[in-house]
Amino acid sequence: MTHTSATQDRQQDAPPWRALYPFESHFLPVDEHSLHYLDEGPQLGEAPRAPVVLFSHGNPTWSFHWRNLITDLRDDFRAVAPDHLGCGLSDKPQQMFRLADRVRHMQMLIEQLDLQRITLVAQDWGGAIGLGAALEMPERFERFVLLNTGAFVPWFFPRRIRVCRFPVLGRVGVQGLNLFSRAALRMTMSHPERLSPAIRAGYLAPYDSWSNRAAVYNFVEDIPWSASHPSRATLAEIERRLPQLASRPVQLIWGMRDWCFTPACLDRFVEIFPQAETHRFEDAGHWIVEDSPERVTPLVRAFLEQPLANTAGVS
Repeated sequence: MTHTSATQDRQQDAPPWRALYPFESHFLPVDEHSLHYLDEGPQLGEAPRAPVVLFSHGNPTWSFHWRNLITDLRDDFRAVAPDHLGCGLSDKPQQMFRLADRVRHMQMLIEQLDLQRITLVAQDWGGAIGLGAALEMPERFERFVLLNTGAFVPWFFPRRIRVCRFPVLGRVGVQGLNLFSRAALRMTMSHPERLSPAIRAGYLAPYDSWSNRAAVYNFVEDIPWSASHPSRATLAEIERRLPQLASRPVQLIWGMRDWCFTPACLDRFVEIFPQAETHRFEDAGHWIVEDSPERVTPLVRAFLEQPLANTAGVS
């Protein structure tokens, strides 16, 4: 097993967004590619079985999305934040990875790092990926924090995303012109003015060429809208099994102005997890951690600090 690490460039000529992401990079092999992840806070050698917060990002983001939460939590929790293959600082293979592949990659990360006592913190695509992994290795997971995400077969396909699937034009727009990532800087928030130039640059930095944007397009293509879609059965099976996790503490944090993972998605999670601690932010959008970091971060910390009842085992 090979694990490598590298300190982020601290030179004066480093781009401004680097100062917002002051973490050490780590890499591990996944499917013959190098997967980048952050590993901040108490390590296993220092505090065996320390609680782990495992972050799972969506599209078109990367571990940069979690920088504020990681900074706040790392003194008391082990914060692990991977970049899915093709995203962030991970390798950028051109091949298509389906949802089942992404779930398997997350399992490989968990197994290689021997993560235990995990709280999953997931947003967007990260919910289906992280929850899919939790269903395969439930003994390793203790809690779940879900923010504007989904893990069920979609019942609607927003027009703003549907246009990205247009033959030829969709790929040119998403992978060629980077329109999906650039639009996300405006359309995912109620208050996009909160994104400084450095934050905007940080989100876009890994996706600076056609080849580096392959995963951005492939994530869009992997939305299983049709019954015959290759990832439809995978997502349907995750949805079917979600009640198996209902005995675990769940926190739902939702930006109610999200036009993609709408309040109806929150309602679906409440049906599945009726015991969930639910927080609705009427003035926030899809990227709720950017719209309201000063409110989200204390909520997550308070949830993590609650005494944990014995929830071992999944029915």
